[in-house]
Amino acid sequence: MALDPARTVRDLEELRALTGDENGAQRVAWTETWEQARDFLRSKVDGTGAEEEIDEAGNQWFTLRGDSGRALIIGGHMDSVPNGGWLDGCLNVMAGVEVLRRIAEEGRPPVTVRLVSWADEEGARFGRSLFGSSAAAGSMKDQDELRSLRDRDGIALPEALKEHGVELDGALAARSQLEDAAAYLELHIEQGPVLESMDIPLGVVLGTFGVERSRFTWRGQAAHAGSTPMDKRRDALAGAAKLALYIREIAAEVGGGAVCTSGGVVTKPGIVTSVVETAEQLLDQRHLNADSLARMLAMAREAADRFAAEENIEVEWERIWSIEPILFDETLIGFADEAIREVSGTSHKLPSGPLHDAAEVSRAGIPTVMVFVQSLRGLSHTKLEDTKPEHLELSVQVLDKLATRTLAWLS
Repeated sequence: MALDPARTVRDLEELRALTGDENGAQRVAWTETWEQARDFLRSKVDGTGAEEEIDEAGNQWFTLRGDSGRALIIGGHMDSVPNGGWLDGCLNVMAGVEVLRRIAEEGRPPVTVRLVSWADEEGARFGRSLFGSSAAAGSMKDQDELRSLRDRDGIALPEALKEHGVELDGALAARSQLEDAAAYLELHIEQGPVLESMDIPLGVVLGTFGVERSRFTWRGQAAHAGSTPMDKRRDALAGAAKLALYIREIAAEVGGGAVCTSGGVVTKPGIVTSVVETAEQLLDQRHLNADSLARMLAMAREAADRFAAEENIEVEWERIWSIEPILFDETLIGFADEAIREVSGTSHKLPSGPLHDAAEVSRAGIPTVMVFVQSLRGLSHTKLEDTKPEHLELSVQVLDKLATRTLAWLS
């Protein structure tokens, strides 16, 4: 069976009709629609001879046995954010299905080939991203915190997992799935504007940004909005506002692709007739270099102390979550770059700002690489997310050639 990239596009269109609506994709993990997507994937792999398994963390595996027990893994995720895009995550998996079909048709591969759909990459329902891949990679170390997570309806994460056959306390047993992993490949839409701005269909990913997520809690004094002079106020929001603007200077000074986002501020008492007494501010900072990321956080904390003094208020800092930068395997980066140039004539190397399951796999010490395909207008996590069909087909060809090179390398 020859590779048929157009079939992948048709499969993706079929999946969109099955699991989306007028607002976009609805494949949120740990829901019935997500299970529909997993059934759809199962139906498309059927006939290849690959054996299916759902591991202890809910990851869906398809294994095509080879002459060697060492495994080449092609991965992605079927879940989406609410009202999400039709390609985010599922392109990775459905392109992997097409590559698996081609390899299976040619007979027993020299190395075992596995396709994985990771469980809950997005963290859309409970706020914990990379659930399945972090369990398999052995980096899930926040079990107590996970037990306390609840969705908007008050349902606890362990309860939701149990409905889908997963026991939270046993999820780390999924680590056994990566014991024989020799390489990991992932295709993904870029979710940003770089490739489109360069008029390049595809690029190879150098690694994923490290992330520092913080909570700054500013404390001032509530006071009547009408009777408190401006120079007598202790306005907690003033400190948060200053930091929200200053992070632009931090990113510019550090450079190297640094990004900072003040993603949310919740104020109390939160009424128009009162000066703000407390303001809880969420800050997200990302960089591909660990030292630069540490510098960015230090600059934000120093600035917060300075702004608090200027406004006669107090500020407390708390780390919510962090992950170190991940650099992908140089050999696989070379293979990916060669495959892209062979298929489309030109390539580009770029970092990934968003996190991906590939980062967790790489953290586990497995040679890893990602390929990005151009996103129109740089949009993702929205029903407007899109990629040209011809670019989608090119991406399937690149993944196939990358897999071929990697199999030869591992043989």
